[in-house]
Amino acid sequence: MKYKCGVCGFIYLSEDGDPDNRIAPGTDLEDLPMDWECPVCGADKEQFRKV
Repeated sequence: MKYKCGVCGFIYLSEDGDPDNRIAPGTDLEDLPMDWECPVCGADKEQFRKV
């Protein structure tokens, strides 16, 4: 799945995860920790929309 940050436009790809923040590849947005933030702008995951 692909999700776009509504604040800065960063694309989170669940197939890639977020290795810099210890998020394993294959982790869907809904499965991210509640305190996960956009690695670019710091927006919370509620600001992301599926694209």
